[in-house]
Order: sequence, then C-alpha cells, then structure tokens
Amino acid sequence: MSIDDRSPDTDLARRQFLGQLATVSAALALPVGGLAMPTSSLGAMAPSQPPHGHPTMSTITTKDGTQIYYKDWGQGQPVVFSHGWPLTADAWDAQMLFLSSHGYRTIAHDRRGHGRSGQPWNGNDMDTYADDLAALIEKLDLKNIVLVGHSTGGGEVAHYIGRHGNSRVAKIVLIGAVPPVMVKGTNNPGGLPIEVFEDIRAKTLADRSQFFKDLSGPFFGANRPDTKATQGMRDSFWLQGMLGSLKGQYDCIKQFSEVDYTPDLKKIEVPALVIHGDDDQIVPIDDSGRLSAKIIKHATLKVYPGAPHGLTATHQEQVNKDLLDFIRS
Repeated sequence: MSIDDRSPDTDLARRQFLGQLATVSAALALPVGGLAMPTSSLGAMAPSQPPHGHPTMSTITTKDGTQIYYKDWGQGQPVVFSHGWPLTADAWDAQMLFLSSHGYRTIAHDRRGHGRSGQPWNGNDMDTYADDLAALIEKLDLKNIVLVGHSTGGGEVAHYIGRHGNSRVAKIVLIGAVPPVMVKGTNNPGGLPIEVFEDIRAKTLADRSQFFKDLSGPFFGANRPDTKATQGMRDSFWLQGMLGSLKGQYDCIKQFSEVDYTPDLKKIEVPALVIHGDDDQIVPIDDSGRLSAKIIKHATLKVYPGAPHGLTATHQEQVNKDLLDFIRS
C-alpha cells in the first residue's frame, strides 16, 4: 500500500502514534523517530552498582568461588540452622522468628545447589557442605553457637564438628536427622535398602516437580488419618525444592543416604538434644535418632509421639519450646 492509499483512519492512527512518540522522546531527551541513547544517558539510567542503601542478598563466597546465601536475624547468642533436602533456609523461618524474638541471633543458609545459593557442578558432597558452613561461621566470627540440623542438615552439623571441632560450639540439636547412616549395610543391618535411594534418584531425574509434590505427603504425614499437615506446608516444600539445582540435589541424595556419620557423632563433646518423631516415614527413628542419642556422649533423646519427618512445621510450637528450653538450660 502506497502512502497515498492510506485511509483516513490509518493516517489518524499514525499521527496519534507519532504524537505519543514525541512525548516519550521529549521526556527522555531523544530525537523523534529514533530510540538511540547516548552512552552517558544509559549509564545514568542503569548504574552498574546498586544505589546507596539498596538492599542486597547476604552472601559469602567460598574458596571455590561458590556464593552461599544466608539470612541473619536478631541479636544475642547465635543459633545456626542447617536445612534438610531438598529445602532451603526458609524451612527454619518459624524457629528463627521465635528464637530471635526471645533474644537470640538466628542464622540459616541455603546449602550449595539449593535455594538462592550458587549451583556449581562440583562440590556437592558432605565434606564441602561442612566446609561451607565453617566458612560462614568464620566469616561472621560466630562463637558459643547452638548448631541445629534437620534431616540432611543434621548430617551437615555433625560433619562440621567432625571436620572443624567443637571450639565454636556450645550445644547441638539434631531434629529428624539422618545420622548415623541411613543405608542398610553390614554395619547397619537396620538401615533402608539401597534400592530406596536409587528410586529417589530415578524419580528426581524423571520428574522432579511431581516427585516433590508426592514426597511432601509422607514428609509431613499427610497420609495419616490424624495428620496436622496442611496444603500450605506441602506447597512450600515443593516451592523450596524447585528453587534448587537438579545436579546439586541429585548429588546430595548420596550424601544423606550413604555417608556414615558415626565418627562425627563420637567427636561431639557438647550437650546435644536429639528430637525425632516416632512416625517419621522418611528417616525412621529406630535406625537414626535412637542410635545417635546412644553414640553422642552428652545427648538427650526427645521422642514426639506420632510426629512425621517435617515436625518443625507440623509440631512448630512444641519444637520452638523445646529449642528454647534446651538453649537456656
């Protein structure tokens, strides 16, 4: 269509568009008909550094260059939390808010390959997880710490002590934790068969999203008639899981299932509280919590009747109270 063939409506629409463009161009100091901007203008509008006071995520950088995200709330004696698989630091929000409101400084990080932390190809192993935790503790210069670990995080805090000692730690809490070792073997006849963990690996690879939705059921005991699980808890589990790296989460399965934490538990010299639900369908109590409480020198076992693996959510008030009482004792 030539310019002379335009209908009055088309010509009106064109004039309206040019008028709007002129208005925008004037506001940006641009020539009509072109959107090219001088380099100085681009620099002014999109600074390479955030303006003064702009909030940024709290992170540390480990020796291999991986960024580890953490949250740091409140003031007082530090309580440091390590989360379970495949979750993030957000799994501890209820405990952090409660303890920070009672005069404690609470800190939780996203394990590498999980949540908002970096997603490296290498280093998704328990030695590195424990060293990342040590790097965070040393960066913040934390002392007299209460270490709290749930599930895989229980292995992480135990292995931290195994590799880095007790000098910065005042107390330790294991909640639904994987130690001493989950997989069945010659030295652990009551463990779960390796096929259980091979199935977890296969389902994580095949359809991670659906698997996390399915796993949230037994995790919170939603498949029990008297369940305290809510859809919100299950949705949060799925969301936290989907934030992570498939590679990191896949590698981590071996770490929570096959690593033997018995030597680490034997090195714990500080008072310990072991909390476990006796209806834990993910980490059965008889081959985990009960054994850990016997191996750790100064341990107290507290069993929650009928509680599932995700008891920090389903039994939030009880966990919060028990944590506070133990820290104050």
